[in-house]
Amino acid sequence: MGKVWAALAAILLLGYGLAIYWSAEPEQFDVVGSAQRHAEQTNTQLVTGYVTTHTLISVSQTLLDKPGGYLSNDVLPPSVIMDNMPAWEYGALEMVRDMALSMRKDFSRSQSQSTEHPSLKKAQPQFNISSTAWLWPSAEGEYRTGIAHLNDYLLQISNPADQGSQFYARADNLRGWLKEAEKRLGSLSQRLSASVGQDRLNTDLAGDSAANQATSAANHHEVKTSWWKIDDVFYESRGATWALLHFLRAVEYDFADVLEKKNAKVSLQQIIRELEATQETVWSPMILNGSGFGLVANHSLVMANYISRANAALIELSELLAQG
Repeated sequence: MGKVWAALAAILLLGYGLAIYWSAEPEQFDVVGSAQRHAEQTNTQLVTGYVTTHTLISVSQTLLDKPGGYLSNDVLPPSVIMDNMPAWEYGALEMVRDMALSMRKDFSRSQSQSTEHPSLKKAQPQFNISSTAWLWPSAEGEYRTGIAHLNDYLLQISNPADQGSQFYARADNLRGWLKEAEKRLGSLSQRLSASVGQDRLNTDLAGDSAANQATSAANHHEVKTSWWKIDDVFYESRGATWALLHFLRAVEYDFADVLEKKNAKVSLQQIIRELEATQETVWSPMILNGSGFGLVANHSLVMANYISRANAALIELSELLAQG
């Protein structure tokens, strides 16, 4: 009987160790250096759009190849009882989806009447499968197929003979993607702030006296994130900002001329600096949820502060790009 208990204890200890190891968030990487190394290895040219496309591929591969692999759809222990890393994965995945969509409908097209790039047309839908799908087709299988199509696009834009495959670094294209990032950060900020509960006024129709909506709504309502979901929202935000941070660094390189012309490079660098703060080490063994001015820290409000500031800077950058 003692051997049975010893074996159970060893299994539990092993599972706990694996859970800790698999919960480690991936390190940040040098997007430009990584793209340059890939170009050298594949004997391709570092053309406009190369860094952004390669960064999208690298972030997507990180979701699948980090320690423990992709955990969101696992059905066996210990990953089935883990929630922080799957939340992190979902946040990063949402940013991957937004970038893949912008690549398909904006960055690769010269104008609204132009045709979609075949490789991106195949790649973008692959990332939209449910993040928890584990039977055929599995999430990992679909994401890897999407990555393969992105690699095809990367080779095509770096081939001087393939003039039909392009990446257009224009202010309007960049602004379209930034608008999507604004919405993501705005939603995350609101959900993080709701960790302490808020009584919010209904401003859905504010600013337009002729506006209307499908059904009536209360003038105010209480918004509060369940204590059970607070750490999930926090780590989803960590994953989203981790991915966005890399995409912005890639954009800084590929859209350098556009940003320079609009005198907006410093604005982008400030956004990157704000997002870097979201990736600082969390020293607490758990995500604390103290009241705003209570005795215990509230990690969600700290994260919301950084994200709100980055979002405000994104809005200003978008306005700069819209100016002549």
